[in-house]
Amino acid sequence: MRRLPIDYYEAILQLRPADGVLMKWIERRFRYSDAFISRKVFIKTGVDYYISSNKVARQIGKQLKKNFKGELIESRKLFGRDTYASKNIYRVTVCFRLT
Repeated sequence: MRRLPIDYYEAILQLRPADGVLMKWIERRFRYSDAFISRKVFIKTGVDYYISSNKVARQIGKQLKKNFKGELIESRKLFGRDTYASKNIYRVTVCFRLT
């Protein structure tokens, strides 16, 4: 398995507003996953999780939408280019707003 730096992230999962139940639910999902949370930032409107995997962040967003009432917004931003594989590398932002 490849070792990644502790501050590495591919995706940001945003919760608006921050809710203790949702935060525990999200953190429980990472116990048995290969992905990890590299940073958790509390801001005035909610909380941001910096996650090491785009795929896992999008899956958690879909599960949030299915299990809780709210709105899911996904966006991506070009981060760089893998010249070896000739592919663009994107960082994904997944925002879940409770209603």
